[in-house]
Amino acid sequence: MSRGWPADADALVRAQVELAAARSDPWRPAGELRVAGCFACFPRGATGRGAAGDPAWAAAALGEVTAVVTGAAGAAYEPGLLALREGPLLEAAVRALGAAPDVLLADATGRDHPRRAGLALHLGAVLDLPTVGVTHRPLLAAGEWPGREPGASSPLVVDGEVVGAWLRVRRGARPLAVHAAWRTDADTAVAIVLAACGRVRTPAPLRRARHAARSARARAGG
Repeated sequence: MSRGWPADADALVRAQVELAAARSDPWRPAGELRVAGCFACFPRGATGRGAAGDPAWAAAALGEVTAVVTGAAGAAYEPGLLALREGPLLEAAVRALGAAPDVLLADATGRDHPRRAGLALHLGAVLDLPTVGVTHRPLLAAGEWPGREPGASSPLVVDGEVVGAWLRVRRGARPLAVHAAWRTDADTAVAIVLAACGRVRTPAPLRRARHAARSARARAGG
């Protein structure tokens, strides 16, 4: 199958169905890992779903290296179709790093998706990189919150399938939703995100990418 970015919703839905069914070798972390993060943002103060052509800023971070690209939203925001809006921008930002990470964190879901192929999974397939999604809340999945101690996790499930986990990073803080995506499962997602968080709630690579994208937006007056 072609692993690119479809130009319309119908084509994206077909691609997502194919991606969800695609066989890929499971990835397991080993040794010291190069973990990258990517993030896209749009003009502040906007209401509604936005529109195709809205200004957009995307960034990727790997260690102390960050890369920022500017462009335009490919579509309005639509749950389940986020790849139309920002997929190509995120791909460009990650490629602009100049070095491939071992695993990529994305502010998007993976298997927690109507067709089990959210943006985090799609991005990994396009880049040929293992990916993990990290969001504040699930898209479709449900599950009881984990215990209060840091490192506690509990499964997120859709139709009987474990597609991710709630992960408590800090005591007293809301847990993160971490998502199995391209070549990763829920256990791997938990391990990668927990190792990347340190003492703060957001994984460091994703936090640096978010800061870089938002700083670029601020400089542009967006």
